[in-house]
Amino acid sequence: MKKSIIIIFVIAQYFVGLKAKADEGMWLPLLVERLNYVDMQKMGCQLTAEEIYSINNTSLKDAIVVLNNGQCSGFMVSDQGLFFTNHHCARSYIQSHTTLEKDYLLNGFWAKEKYDELRNDKLTASFLIRMEDVTNKILPYVNESMTEEKRIAIIDSISIAIVKSATIGTSYTAKVLPFFQGNEYYLIVNEIFKDVRLVGTPPDAIGEFGTQSDNWKWPRHVSDFTLLRIYTGPDGKPADYSKKNIPLKSKKYLPLSTKGVKKGDFTMSLGYPFKTDRFITSYGVKVATDNFNPYFVDIRKNLLATMKKEMDADPEINIKYTAKYYTIDNYYKYYVAQSEQLQKFNIYNKKVAIEESLKNWINSDDSKQLKYANLLTDLEKGYKKIGELTTPMVCYRQAILNPIELFSYANTFNDLLKQLKATPVDQEAVNKLTQSLTYAAKIYFKSYNKETDKKICAEMLTLFAKHVPTEYYPEIWTTTIEKKYKNNFLSFVNDLYENSIFANRDKVIEFLTQPDYKKLEKDIAYTSMLSFYDRYAKISDIYKNETYDISKGNRLFTKAILEMNNDKAFYPNANGTMRLTYGKVTDYTSGLSIKYPFYSTLDEMMLKEVNKPNSDLIIPDRLKELYKNKDYGKYASDSTLNLCFITDNDIIGGMSGAPVINGTGEIIGIMFDINWEATSSDLFFDEQYQRSIAVDIRYVLFIIDKYAEASNIMNELTYTE
Repeated sequence: MKKSIIIIFVIAQYFVGLKAKADEGMWLPLLVERLNYVDMQKMGCQLTAEEIYSINNTSLKDAIVVLNNGQCSGFMVSDQGLFFTNHHCARSYIQSHTTLEKDYLLNGFWAKEKYDELRNDKLTASFLIRMEDVTNKILPYVNESMTEEKRIAIIDSISIAIVKSATIGTSYTAKVLPFFQGNEYYLIVNEIFKDVRLVGTPPDAIGEFGTQSDNWKWPRHVSDFTLLRIYTGPDGKPADYSKKNIPLKSKKYLPLSTKGVKKGDFTMSLGYPFKTDRFITSYGVKVATDNFNPYFVDIRKNLLATMKKEMDADPEINIKYTAKYYTIDNYYKYYVAQSEQLQKFNIYNKKVAIEESLKNWINSDDSKQLKYANLLTDLEKGYKKIGELTTPMVCYRQAILNPIELFSYANTFNDLLKQLKATPVDQEAVNKLTQSLTYAAKIYFKSYNKETDKKICAEMLTLFAKHVPTEYYPEIWTTTIEKKYKNNFLSFVNDLYENSIFANRDKVIEFLTQPDYKKLEKDIAYTSMLSFYDRYAKISDIYKNETYDISKGNRLFTKAILEMNNDKAFYPNANGTMRLTYGKVTDYTSGLSIKYPFYSTLDEMMLKEVNKPNSDLIIPDRLKELYKNKDYGKYASDSTLNLCFITDNDIIGGMSGAPVINGTGEIIGIMFDINWEATSSDLFFDEQYQRSIAVDIRYVLFIIDKYAEASNIMNELTYTE
């Protein structure tokens, strides 16, 4: 008995997924009353559980927005569809409106009237309508004796029926997703709005201050926010962009607090964390450290260096590529940090210790052995197989399919090729596609530079050859790059960009006026793209087949953990669905034993400036003037303007733009980052070092009110003093 207690304690301490402290966990909001509410009350939450999540009445969940089905989070702040998200979440859209003449990245943008607000194609904003546990509608129809393929097919079939029943006669969309590695299933019903317009955003020097220098670090001195507005059709339903559309009548919007924050204050946040894998075994950690992270980091490091050289040399290229650069750099630094923290926190060995304890627990009982005897052995074998495939897959994705725009753009013409080759040809379908592709081309080439992409392509091919074993090369590599070009990448690349239509806007537009499938099939970039994509797809299929056994193993492993600790509350891995996190405002001491306060100030920011070309630490003159005059309005405390603060809330990527809410339901900040030590938290939560970083809502209001003098926006907001 004593031995079992010790084993359970070890797992509870080191196998996160278990609710060990109030600040750990990304919880399902529909379960807040049952699992979290008592803790939250003790910490300072004054709202009822019904005010946080309800399907019968408006609640906090109705004010929470998810962008592009999982890119970032946001929250409503008026009854006219106005919402906040992060500047970095909207940066690509800001950049799409930016020219040398109207440089919104340099100067910011503030719509004075609603008709000034800017359209953003392919940007959506969604609301959660409801979540429902449908486990009992699915699991009775499957069992562990089935093959994984059969199990998945049955679950998919049932899920389709559940989704159809939930959405029929509505404008909603829905999906059924697995939780706890397939031990539970939930129905997620959303409403997606497709007309989202840019309302206001600070300049890069404020909204992205220190983003390259300080990313994933504390302290930060950035006002990382953007204001967007959702529009609907005249009937209030989701609709494509139209000048006739009207602002959304928001179900729920949140007041902003100018009272400030202090150490120990309760904080909660609702948003859409993208992905965690905290139930991962040591075998999965080894794949991450050996087969994924090193190659991801090396490829992105070289990609960023190539892009930066081009951007520094030409202001126009800088405008076109800055959003792309920031996106690539963001997760480059993340995986640099994660690799360091996985080693620092000795995560692999902690997972090994858990597995040894689990073995002892399994071996203590015949019935457990019957269910779980080969669990860890099978997982070890499965991860070894996919580890071998992970390296070529990450290299294909990070070196070829993502960064070489010539290929990714050519790939968007696949549907047109199919329609052109169909018998008989559906001319109406062809016309719709050509119109859509023509419109897309005009947008795409605004952010494209042929010579830059050409240099990237040459560098990426070199890295691909360096890292990928020859048995995973595409056919085009052996038949063309090796035989015809004798592995002369520059010569191959020159032909690609000079002879393909996809590197030239006018050639693409001309082709679309008289599309011909034969011309597509002869295009050197198109055929090269198809070869890379085809080989990647085949590797992916092998990988997918190998993951079936791992999927079953991970499901049983998680089931064993839940069974072993059946008196404990668990939270599932993040998977892009709405989650509730809560904690408190707090200081922290870094792994280098440096103690940091919970807040940063404008005074610190002024000392941090590096006024050099292309620096991310330049401070606008207008902000310097306000600082010099101490013209802070009502947003300062004791003549000091606080900028950002940290909490011990448990967050991950996807929570960017989520609100930080106090105990009475008011906004006190906007989430935008985590600290360097927390970058391993998608695999393992460390309560000592994990911190989330938010911009103080008072700094946001200061920028809108005093810096931008956007009185129309201020008049639309509700705030408490």
